[in-house]
Amino acid sequence: MSTNLTLDGLTRNRVLSFIAGLGMAIASVMTIDHFFAANYPTSIWEGSFCDISAFFNCDSSAFSSISTFIGVPIGYFGMMLGGLLALGTVFPSKTLERTNKTLAILNIVGVIVLLAYSVVILGTLCLLCTGYYLFSGLSFYLFWKHGIDRGEPGMVRKYLQPSLTILITFGIVTLIGAFGVSRYHQARIDAQSGGVASRIVGEFFDLPLVDNPSYISPYWSIRSTEQFEDAPIRIIEYADLLCPDCLFLAEQLDRLKVEFKGKINVAFQFFPLEAECNTVVEKDLHPGSCDLTLIAARDPSKFIEIHDEIWANFRSLRDPAWRRELAERYGVEDALTDPATREIVNRIIETGREYEKTHERYSHGIRSTPTMIVNNRMIIGTLPYEQLRAIFQALVDEAEQGGPKQFIENWEERGR
Repeated sequence: MSTNLTLDGLTRNRVLSFIAGLGMAIASVMTIDHFFAANYPTSIWEGSFCDISAFFNCDSSAFSSISTFIGVPIGYFGMMLGGLLALGTVFPSKTLERTNKTLAILNIVGVIVLLAYSVVILGTLCLLCTGYYLFSGLSFYLFWKHGIDRGEPGMVRKYLQPSLTILITFGIVTLIGAFGVSRYHQARIDAQSGGVASRIVGEFFDLPLVDNPSYISPYWSIRSTEQFEDAPIRIIEYADLLCPDCLFLAEQLDRLKVEFKGKINVAFQFFPLEAECNTVVEKDLHPGSCDLTLIAARDPSKFIEIHDEIWANFRSLRDPAWRRELAERYGVEDALTDPATREIVNRIIETGREYEKTHERYSHGIRSTPTMIVNNRMIIGTLPYEQLRAIFQALVDEAEQGGPKQFIENWEERGR
């Protein structure tokens, strides 16, 4: 008996196949939107927060090497494929169903590879990507269970009879679109060091001034001068050692401390988003971050080494055994029980209460990580490298020229 998925009128399976294809396309559009929002915000007020927990977050994927292919956000290809699968239910034909069946099978193989890479290599799972994975799984199941040629003998006749004409047409359309998306992507990259950067710098200097915390952490990740206030770039970095966005910021600062050598001080203001040690915010996102904080804080003379090793081994941090080995390697095995260490960590965390609320949902200004107090102006979240670099250059020029106004005028001229 002949079987098919889309050729027998408006059946339940045909509707489900349309939903699966449309879901793949919508999930892909959302990943594309998040990719650009995370990597290329056009305002200091924008950016992206998708840090549900240390494991469930989309930011790691957006900043990773698998987020793009040949300069095109990978979500674009999922959007095109989902669109074709949905189209096959609206305008059904035998050749299109056979082609979509083959593509659905190839797609599920790619989904498995991406899922494995995310979980095993990145150590995170993007919720937006997971939506695409689920809809892809539904599409594959429908084609496998109800698709055309299901009763045919042999794997090739059953699953691999696509129309070359449709494949070539789809490939050409996809490549043309990919070229346009890649050019748009490059334009967004180029804009970071031009007009967008000048706007970000202007918005930064328009931010209201805030006080430094009453207690500045003695744990500095970058030290250029003995006194904190003596550097032209002064950063109070509220951060969580299990926060993916904090890792992204750490990698940026690692580059910028070379370019602005001798001009940056960064005080690492511990702010683990775990209820076990942080009562300033009602968030319990990163189990284990309190332990990491205590380990890093136990011996100030070893802080930078431990700080750098933590960021270099980010995928291992959620493992309690790895954390115990870290403490043993640096001779701070008593970090979790030492009262003095816990006291100083708590004192640092509590400074988060000193800032006025910046969002109706939260009681205090320090509500998420990373949050930076840069020369007494608060930046919540991350910025692209070029934008952060532009702010740092503005601060250096301000220190050298005696005021921001003159610099902003010059910067805007250069950005035109």
